[in-house]
Amino acid sequence: MKEVFADIITIGDEILYGQILDTNSQWISQQLDDIGVKVRRKYSISDQSEIIREAVDESLGKVQLVFVTGGLGPTKDDLTKKALSDYFEMPLELNISALEDVESIFKKFGKPLTEINRQQAFLPKGSTKITNDCGTAPGMWFDIDRKVVVSMPGVPFEMKAMMTKSILPKIKKRFQLPIIIHKVIRTIGIGESWLAEEIARWEDALPAHLALAYLPGRSQVKLRLTGISDDRELLELEMNAQISNLLPQIQQYVYGFGDLEIEDAIGELLKQKNLTIATAESCTGGYLSHKLTSVPGSSEYYYGSVIAYHNSIKERELGVSAKTLEKHGAVSEETAKEMAEGIRKKMKVDIGISTTGIAGPDGGTEEKPVGTVWMAISFGGKLKTQKIQSPGTRLLNIEYSTVKALDFIRQTLNEA
Repeated sequence: MKEVFADIITIGDEILYGQILDTNSQWISQQLDDIGVKVRRKYSISDQSEIIREAVDESLGKVQLVFVTGGLGPTKDDLTKKALSDYFEMPLELNISALEDVESIFKKFGKPLTEINRQQAFLPKGSTKITNDCGTAPGMWFDIDRKVVVSMPGVPFEMKAMMTKSILPKIKKRFQLPIIIHKVIRTIGIGESWLAEEIARWEDALPAHLALAYLPGRSQVKLRLTGISDDRELLELEMNAQISNLLPQIQQYVYGFGDLEIEDAIGELLKQKNLTIATAESCTGGYLSHKLTSVPGSSEYYYGSVIAYHNSIKERELGVSAKTLEKHGAVSEETAKEMAEGIRKKMKVDIGISTTGIAGPDGGTEEKPVGTVWMAISFGGKLKTQKIQSPGTRLLNIEYSTVKALDFIRQTLNEA
């Protein structure tokens, strides 16, 4: 089984200046992965003919497929077509089909075809025109020495339409592609290095055509198992068997698979157990309620929130004792408990969860440094608490604390 590799080159000084974000290469990578093409490298280069030629030449020395986006417009700074014409020694000539396409577009808008736009119909002799249904610049397909270079407009919606309708089907016919399958296991509450130690023996025993990648995030790690084969059905069976062998080792940290987010997993658990929840937030400032309500259908189980940022709101809306605040402070286990109890009773829900802490950058002390967060859950006649120490900036502390709170809910639901 021979793998097919590709490079993606995006052209434009505006990308290098940081004026626009290159979303094309990300999207192209996803489409190629779906059909079994592995992207080896993607990079952005300047609008200069020499640099374009050098980039294409370097990529063709390493991969079978090169995708180029950008620089196909009608203005003087659009140099891709001429650069590729020179590189492949294919002089530009009028392509009648391309001319008809351009004329049709201008006729549709009731405008005369200008000479500068007529130049769009000149393509390198020997290249294959790729119709652009959404714009005036056609794409180009170069098939040279069993390798392919594809040049497309940089405008995302033009490029995507061209890829979907013409280029991807053409690639599938042109190359014998392997099957590539990804399986993602989503974990929470364990760091990357600790997780790697837990599953080291399993990972070491994987066959050569299966590979594991660790994708860490905020207190979460995604495990991506990738398999390559010529037989999809057998590969699916083999990968599922490997995952079944792995899960008993890390089940306590696994909350889902694929694209499932932790807030989605919590929503499913709440619906399964027919439970309701409300939030009392101080340091997270509503971010926890935002994550819970970002799930479609969350109104089935989520009732509401009190953002008790000021101590007076903790007292008035949640019933936190003034003595508790005076003796222990807002950032304390005792205050978190009373906040959780208060929101559960106020909203008349099954579960109340609270967060109170010091997000920073100011407000920390030696006893309670920035990033100190207490959270509590009131559920089933019991109060559970958890203290964490967030490690970063104000925004990172808010995000990290929210993820930890979501995992706290998950653990509580799994124990119920």
